[in-house]
Amino acid sequence: MQVKILTLAEHDLGSGHAFYEGQQPGLGDYLLNSLYADIDSLAFYAGIHRVVFGSHRLLARTFPSAVYYDVMGAEAWVWAVVDCRRKPSWIAGHLKKGRTDR
Repeated sequence: MQVKILTLAEHDLGSGHAFYEGQQPGLGDYLLNSLYADIDSLAFYAGIHRVVFGSHRLLARTFPSAVYYDVMGAEAWVWAVVDCRRKPSWIAGHLKKGRTDR
């Protein structure tokens, strides 16, 4: 399966990197490496995750983050990567924005 990371998700990854890098130098890079490894796993496991807010949700293994994606044919489209500590209403709005901005 091909994994496609959409613009909003790339922005989310950049924001997460900036936040964690501000906490401790090098932590932002560790976040990106961890999340990209989780996203890469979608090539094999896309579609098995629970559907939340209308998209599959992959919970990250290392950080309190979730990867929201949809399976479209032979592709997994990553819509957003969000911090799970956000309010559910914010996450739902963020996902809706991602679908309209593509």
